[in-house]
Amino acid sequence: MEKLTAIYEHTDDGWWVVSVPEIPGAHSQGRTSEEAREMIRDAVRLLLEVRREDAEREASEAGKEVIREPLEV
Repeated sequence: MEKLTAIYEHTDDGWWVVSVPEIPGAHSQGRTSEEAREMIRDAVRLLLEVRREDAEREASEAGKEVIREPLEV
């Protein structure tokens, strides 16, 4: 399975800010790097779920047949 890259930056005010450059909009933060890691995992899952639902809805509204299947890369 393909792995993504998480980039962590420690801010001057003590937070860890994290982003996943392969997925636009995937950003989160935490007080610790561990908390930031948990938060970005949740953010990526939710972001992908929302984008999948949006794509299915748009295709359905356009009258297109939608097939959904698991894909591992």
